[in-house]
Amino acid sequence: MRQFIEFIPIAVFVAVYFTTRDIYLATAVLMAGVCVQVGLEYGMDHYVRKQTQVVFYVAMIFGGMTLAFQDDLFIKWKPTIVNWVFCATLLLSQFVSKDNLLKKLLGEHITLPDHVWRNLAYGWSFGFFLAGALNLVVAYGFSTDFWVTYKLVGGIAITLTYMIITMTYLIKGGYIEEEESDDTVESTAD
Repeated sequence: MRQFIEFIPIAVFVAVYFTTRDIYLATAVLMAGVCVQVGLEYGMDHYVRKQTQVVFYVAMIFGGMTLAFQDDLFIKWKPTIVNWVFCATLLLSQFVSKDNLLKKLLGEHITLPDHVWRNLAYGWSFGFFLAGALNLVVAYGFSTDFWVTYKLVGGIAITLTYMIITMTYLIKGGYIEEEESDDTVESTAD
């Protein structure tokens, strides 16, 4: 459910942009959508996660500057800033506080050795940095239409790719096991 709520502002931004071809109206709708996202998250959990807070503040600041200065480069920088904040947060938590943020967030769901948590933090940091850099390449190198499409499809594709890489790393390293098929379970039960 949470992933669906996180996806709504982006989907509405893209829909409004391609319906109206007005980046400023789409930006205003994105800002409203992020406000709704914060409200829904607070309504469900009675708190707003730090990740959502970062997205909210960056959307409000860069969306507001886009509207105030009538310059779409501000909103095009938003995904880069969000990704780089996540990258820096993972790295700083690892180096400064000596606390692995991924382990803190996911440790109750999966048990992994510390070196694996460290590798995942570095890998996801690199992924966030790369996603931010790719956004800038698309923002400066292609049309606004292409950038809006990339914002919808590229972000999802990069996240899914990193999830697949993470799962492959964990399975191949023997840190988690692939689920057995029903046939295997049935044959061992006989």
